[in-house]
Amino acid sequence: MPEPLLLTEALTRRFGALAAVDGVSLAFEEGRVHAVIGPNGAGKSTFLNLLSGELRATQGRVRFRGLDVTRATPDELSRLGIGRSYQTANLFPELSCADCAWLAAQSRLPSSMRFLRPAERYSEVAARAARALEECGLSARRPALAGELSYGEQRQLEIAMMLATEPTLLLLDEPLAGLGHDEALRVVALLTEVAQGRTVILVEHDMDAVFSISDTVTVLVDGRVLERGSPDQVRTSAAVREAYLGEEIA
Repeated sequence: MPEPLLLTEALTRRFGALAAVDGVSLAFEEGRVHAVIGPNGAGKSTFLNLLSGELRATQGRVRFRGLDVTRATPDELSRLGIGRSYQTANLFPELSCADCAWLAAQSRLPSSMRFLRPAERYSEVAARAARALEECGLSARRPALAGELSYGEQRQLEIAMMLATEPTLLLLDEPLAGLGHDEALRVVALLTEVAQGRTVILVEHDMDAVFSISDTVTVLVDGRVLERGSPDQVRTSAAVREAYLGEEIA
């Protein structure tokens, strides 16, 4: 068996007496979509924050490509190839779509000393940004200000900015939150395309989306793993029904 791209070992985060994430050990295989679901307060976003370096673990380890990254900072993890999106779109509202994607792509330059080089000569940055916008269906919106986009387009732009950094692992925190039906369908289609050949850890409440695009589903309850398996296994689990999903998804 190949080594997992990402591995957590007894990962724990406590806030005082509360264990928001409690001894979670999971393996995330390369090239797969792994959804993490659970009721409100289950510890899903805290778990993503531990993976992205925005929170420090109280106990346990995180390994990425075999490297211990438990204490790595968000910028270090980004440079290693871990991208992150948030429940609320995290953009530069006064900048154009093109500039937002360009800034994200520029962050991957190997040395900060390259500021001595004229920005317009960064051909690799421009190409990376253009590819990301095209992949996310925003090529025609390049001059539009990020703050003037519809909320669905802002989600697309946030994903484009993440792709412009050329990550190998995508951490997506409720990418469908706040979207109307048509916008949600558009973003689900985009996520399906984005997931091709990439590794995705997805936190999402929309069960139709989760079961349609995921290879593996883990259910968290009270910070602990209740169930892990294929979408069909989780869908039919009596323990999951009782804890979270309900009979309607049978």
